[in-house]
Amino acid sequence: SQAIKSHKFDVTGVLNTQWNNVKDTKGVNFIGKIPLSYNYLGFKVGKFDKKTGKNVEDKNAKMNNVSLRKAMAYAMNIDAVAKRYGNGLSFRINTLIPAQFGDFSDKSIKGYPYNLKKANELLDKAGYKKHKGEKYRRQPNGKKLTINVAVRNTQPNAEKIWTNYLQQWQKIGLDARFVGGRPMEFNSWVQDVQADSPKIDVFEGGWSLSSEPSPMDLYSEGAPYNMARFVSPTQSKLLTNIDSTKAFNHKYRVQAFDKWQEWMYDNAYVVPTTNSWSVTAVNNKVTGWSLKPSANSWYDVGFTK
Repeated sequence: SQAIKSHKFDVTGVLNTQWNNVKDTKGVNFIGKIPLSYNYLGFKVGKFDKKTGKNVEDKNAKMNNVSLRKAMAYAMNIDAVAKRYGNGLSFRINTLIPAQFGDFSDKSIKGYPYNLKKANELLDKAGYKKHKGEKYRRQPNGKKLTINVAVRNTQPNAEKIWTNYLQQWQKIGLDARFVGGRPMEFNSWVQDVQADSPKIDVFEGGWSLSSEPSPMDLYSEGAPYNMARFVSPTQSKLLTNIDSTKAFNHKYRVQAFDKWQEWMYDNAYVVPTTNSWSVTAVNNKVTGWSLKPSANSWYDVGFTK
């Protein structure tokens, strides 16, 4: 932030956590865009079989209950957290296909807005009940339920933000805890989540996406990046339809994307959480700078007299 204030550089990426410190700097144009990315919450329901190169879902996995997954999503006060820690740059998202993909993003998906009452109702109906004198709910089979959450320690407020979410889950009677007692060092998080460490039940993560919106490489049966490890013949068919020759017809592909997004919303193996604006500080003496994908940025950049 000090480098931006002192005009040390002509083009500088702004850390979102420092936005309030630099937003009033004179002699600087701030250019923003919403990147092709999103953050999400994933629920471990299986493992990746390296021999077959496929994900294998465990129907008896602790997190393989759609009511439990949806209840956790509804208990997250994402809007309040974005307002408190996002410096006006972060916002809740409803679907796994970002709005930048235009027609392919299903605007009708409601997402999981904060609703503790609904979260409690889902758990009650699914049989997650407290025994007399106990603080936390048990599994429908009567066994104790502890949910271990893997969080990346990649931002200054990570521990505060996710301690809040743990408290939200505890409000609905779920004993949710950090894996290892705190957010994880990033490389350790990558290693344990990708290796399907048995100590992880739920994990938060984020994707940067390519310009092709197909989710096949992220969530299919053969995708190593499908780190929730869910598998469904229905989903496989929906993904195939998105990438089929029929999908050269725009209307058909839009409908195929809508059906997949609705299926993902209904099953909640992976729940979208937030995205954030990306801001670049540009000296106001600079001309021709652009964040448009089609712009040949450095060729057109110069200085005013």
